[in-house]
Amino acid sequence: MQKPRRSFHRPSNSGDSKIDALIRKISDELVDSIDPISLPSLNAFERKLIHRHFDRNADIATRTYRNGENHEMRIYPVGNLRRYAQQKAEQAIRTGERVVLPHMNDYERFIVHDALKDLTSVKSASYGEGENRHIEIEPDLFGRGLKRIIKKIRLF
Repeated sequence: MQKPRRSFHRPSNSGDSKIDALIRKISDELVDSIDPISLPSLNAFERKLIHRHFDRNADIATRTYRNGENHEMRIYPVGNLRRYAQQKAEQAIRTGERVVLPHMNDYERFIVHDALKDLTSVKSASYGEGENRHIEIEPDLFGRGLKRIIKKIRLF
């Protein structure tokens, strides 16, 4: 039995058919993806309409990056990234081995670390430099709680 596909698209009331079509296209691409979508060629008004549409959805985050006079908008499937991180953490626990995630930018790594911070049975860390920076998830044999207790005992 297949899971029903999750849709990120809600009807847009922008009044601009180009933006509405772009929102539908982005929504379709983000359904099963963990990769962000980059939109480098939008003007300020178009970026505002897309921000406004997606910012109501907790599973999607929009960010605009400035490089000199150019602006690039990225749309991140935050919900998918969190689910992906939790699946990989479960894999690390199940196999007892380290799981290496693909290269990610700083915001994506933040989302993954944030999704895993409350799991006491795994630990995550970023390794590498620049474009090669990635996250490795490994099972925490004793758990963070036990390590804190040991640390407190050593203080006495």
